[in-house]
Amino acid sequence: MSDTAAPLKQTVGRYGVWSTGLRSEDPARHGEIAEAAAELEELGYGTAWLGGSSAPYNAAPLLAATSRLAVGTSIQSIWQHEADASAAGFAELEAAHPGRFVLGLGVSHAKLAEQYRRPYSALVSYLDGLDAAKVPAGRRVLAALGPRTLELSRDRAAGAVPYLVTTEHTAKAREILGAGPLLAPELKVVLDDDPARARATARDYLASYLQLPNYTNNFLRLGFTEDDLRDGGSDRLIDAVYAWGDENRVRARIEEFQSAGADHLALQIITDTKNHDTLPRPEWRRLAALLG
Repeated sequence: MSDTAAPLKQTVGRYGVWSTGLRSEDPARHGEIAEAAAELEELGYGTAWLGGSSAPYNAAPLLAATSRLAVGTSIQSIWQHEADASAAGFAELEAAHPGRFVLGLGVSHAKLAEQYRRPYSALVSYLDGLDAAKVPAGRRVLAALGPRTLELSRDRAAGAVPYLVTTEHTAKAREILGAGPLLAPELKVVLDDDPARARATARDYLASYLQLPNYTNNFLRLGFTEDDLRDGGSDRLIDAVYAWGDENRVRARIEEFQSAGADHLALQIITDTKNHDTLPRPEWRRLAALLG
């Protein structure tokens, strides 16, 4: 799929932001989201990734408010939206904003999807439906963790957008994907140079993810132990899946992911706020400055 992935790499750029706050079902928030999207474009980010279970229609306010910014779902659950509906949403955005929407898909988690059965086979069938509806493989990416889904990202999509991964996973994913497909891992960032406070902020946010077997099984495959997964995560785990610290330390962690094979990083700012729909615009500005 390298022939179709190359243009997508150019579209998404080297850096994007990942935020659940960038998608909302509340029309009253669309103005705030549009304003934030315009600033992200001005700051030089290539892509806004709509965190949580998002869909094409969530991208419309951001695309309308910008002229270059790519917008992607990260991810759309295949259990919540039929392939035909996804294809129709894609077509609508493509007509209005050609080349700027990226359909990120995934199987979510058994705890979050009542109909969760044979997820790999279901994902293959979903891609078949998108093919039939003429959604280009070069404009869709998969939230792939395990080897088989990474292979599917290579063969049936433009690449992979793995969530909650390490540099070791990034290197393994690059090996499976090969040089051509897009590899765009999500990376959490805590802009705090106090180690105890930064890890506490990180641990508080990570704890809920450690209740989901798709993530914990992936960590175990990477060599972490059950002890690493307790109480919000060990320091070893926190340091592996976060970039935390001052600007120099965060920049160094980002470069480690790039050296491991990432083409693009979806950077998620984590703060000590309990409202994760809050848009961390001051932190996005700091992050843009350190990215240069």
